[in-house]
Amino acid sequence: MARLSYMRIKYLFFSWLAVFIGSWVIYVRYNSYTELCRGHECKANICDKYRKGIIDGSACEGLCSKENLYFGKCLSTRPNNQKYLGIWGNLEGVIKCQMEDAEHIDFGSELEPRKEIVLFDKPTRGTTVQKFKEMVHSLFKTKLGDQGNLGELVNLILAAADGNKDGHVSLPEAKSAWALLQLNEFLLMVILQDKEHTPKLLGFCGDLYITERVQYTSLYGISLPWIIEVFIPHGLRKRMDQWFTPSWPRKAKIVIGLLEFVEDIFHGPFGNFLMCDISAKNFGYNDKYDLKVVDMRNIAPEKNLKELIKDRPCEVDADCVYGTDCSTVCDQSKKRCTADITQPNLAKICLLVKDYLLRGTPSEIRDELEKQIYSCIALKAATNNMEMQHSLILNNLKALLWKKISHTNDS
Repeated sequence: MARLSYMRIKYLFFSWLAVFIGSWVIYVRYNSYTELCRGHECKANICDKYRKGIIDGSACEGLCSKENLYFGKCLSTRPNNQKYLGIWGNLEGVIKCQMEDAEHIDFGSELEPRKEIVLFDKPTRGTTVQKFKEMVHSLFKTKLGDQGNLGELVNLILAAADGNKDGHVSLPEAKSAWALLQLNEFLLMVILQDKEHTPKLLGFCGDLYITERVQYTSLYGISLPWIIEVFIPHGLRKRMDQWFTPSWPRKAKIVIGLLEFVEDIFHGPFGNFLMCDISAKNFGYNDKYDLKVVDMRNIAPEKNLKELIKDRPCEVDADCVYGTDCSTVCDQSKKRCTADITQPNLAKICLLVKDYLLRGTPSEIRDELEKQIYSCIALKAATNNMEMQHSLILNNLKALLWKKISHTNDS
């Protein structure tokens, strides 16, 4: 009888403990979700400004009046960068919205600081279209450098800002465009709007914007429930990521697209852009295995980035890192960061795809492919003939991969 009572007490204790732990986990997860996923706040803020006539854009009516633009699954990873799957009529897209409480520059995590404390305060009432064009031109000059073709980019922006396509940009549309131009991703989408690897801009309202949805949203990897993720060793997790990938010819086609995107942003028509967060989750692909960049917020204009990082106080090179993957050297004599980026985009991309591409490589090209990938990873930005080496390595890699898959159905 005593043993039975002991067993009952033990059972009740462990049942209570399980309920307590389970409730705590649910509470923590709920708090985390509500902090990360603030789409209702974002919509309320945007629609309030739209109804007051402060902002306008091609998506405002669908979001705030007709209400045929719906927020779906939350994809946010930071509270100030809201990201959701969205449905707009018969279109599927991704909704991105910037919360207004990120006003500081944090080199370690915040790649797109909101530099304007008061959003939608520019341009002011009475600003002419010509004056607005001058404002945009001046912003581009600061971000991209003094290039002769900036006028073309200004015209592209004005065309994108005309949300209702009535032939002129209203003050509310101009306020929306100005807020969006503070974001690197929006600027890149306009610059690369005709490139196949860039997500298409579907619409905007204020600094909320909708891009096309990509079917596969990570270059590789498998999504696991968080409770399982906790108990998997890092090394095993990395190997598992490589198990769940397409066939090798399809991987090769995706990597060719990634190399083409590197070409698009390397000394393009409006300057060089640097990839400052090289993660498999920033690149996806469609059902035809064409590469699509799913997140371009961490790709910054080189000139703008150098201005931000140079002369920053430092003790070691690790103090001169922007984001996770853009770094310069600490000048020990001055204890200041230099402006010379140490590694080009191509080297970082080759490091990202090394294991992905070499796993399952046909034996007849494995040695040559491995040699080219390691040459690519060793590429340094500061060498005298870097641009020539960059072009040579990139073209050789593309040629080797394309030669091997050009006769297959996957190409």
